Amino acid sequence: MKLLLLLALVGLAQGLQTRVPLRKMKSLRQRLQEQGLLESYLEQHPYNLAAKYFPGIAVEPLENYMDDEYFGTISIGTPPQEFTVVFDTGSSNLWVPSVFCSSPACRTHNRFNPAESSTFLSTNDTLFIAYGTGSMTGVLGYDTVNVAGINVRNQIFGLAETEPGDFFYYTPFDGILGLAFPSIASSGATPVFDNMMMENLVDRHLFSVYLSRDSQGGSFVLFGAIDPYYTTQGISWIPLSSETYWQISMESVSFGGAPVACSSGCQAIVDTGTTLLAVPIRAFRTLLSRLGASSSGQISCEAARNLPDLVFHIHGKEFPVPPRAYVLRSEGICTLGLQGMDVPTEEGELWILGDVFIREYYVIFDRANDKVGLSRL
Repeated sequence: MKLLLLLALVGLAQGLQTRVPLRKMKSLRQRLQEQGLLESYLEQHPYNLAAKYFPGIAVEPLENYMDDEYFGTISIGTPPQEFTVVFDTGSSNLWVPSVFCSSPACRTHNRFNPAESSTFLSTNDTLFIAYGTGSMTGVLGYDTVNVAGINVRNQIFGLAETEPGDFFYYTPFDGILGLAFPSIASSGATPVFDNMMMENLVDRHLFSVYLSRDSQGGSFVLFGAIDPYYTTQGISWIPLSSETYWQISMESVSFGGAPVACSSGCQAIVDTGTTLLAVPIRAFRTLLSRLGASSSGQISCEAARNLPDLVFHIHGKEFPVPPRAYVLRSEGICTLGLQGMDVPTEEGELWILGDVFIREYYVIFDRANDKVGLSRL
């Protein structure tokens, strides 16, 4: 069944700003679980969450791929061809399947046909992106990309020619639109938002994200503006520690009023492409023990009701995540929204603040000032 999401142009004030509605759908994990295929799928598709964040190589996995849930729609070409994409602040490339791809995964998704676009420009450049579950290869081309009414002309993007394995076969999205920095873009491709800024297509050099809880609607990515409706609690601005991912420094993580991890400071990436909180292995084991969970992260739903907040200490302020956010409930089973991951960095251990964290805050990604803004919802 084709997934079609409508985009709307919404102005909060005069100026250039556009809102992309996001729909929260059943995750890949949920759909496989319903079909009784989850256990065998995980055995056949081991996944290295950390692969995305190793520097120096062209890596763009869909971290925590089993739980990606928020998607929006863009179009490419003239006349427009529509694609459902993940708006991913943890990567920088735009790519979609193409008609040149014969992999089973491509045949179940929308494929871009350059012959049907009068504005397409081809190149001889190739693209390779490695995933924890496989890889994609393709070619680079240029065309008009429309994001909720913003036409980005001559945008470079990847046309997938191979998507080995059956991982992408099951995903409800066609491709990825990366919103991180140009420094981590594969093949040196200019990210979509960078072109929006350079072509003066947005009023301000920032975008913001709201992710709804549970099955509620209203999620969006807003380009070029901050929606004041979501900032009534004020905005805490945090400087970036690296202009690669949206990376910041944390002082510590506490639980029940006492430090539990990151006691000597650590790094964190605010990543809309990750559903869970990705935690260094040592801290992950400590948290499982302190939270009373099994090694697989499963916990008594009754016990989960009495757990305290996980508190992230960032830039001199506290950012709590309550148990209703970090305990996931599905069909009467409760599991922690945490995943173990070790990524070596020069600055120390690395955490990934995924959707479990982001759902608690309206997040502003400010390219003009290299800061992340957090406003409690």
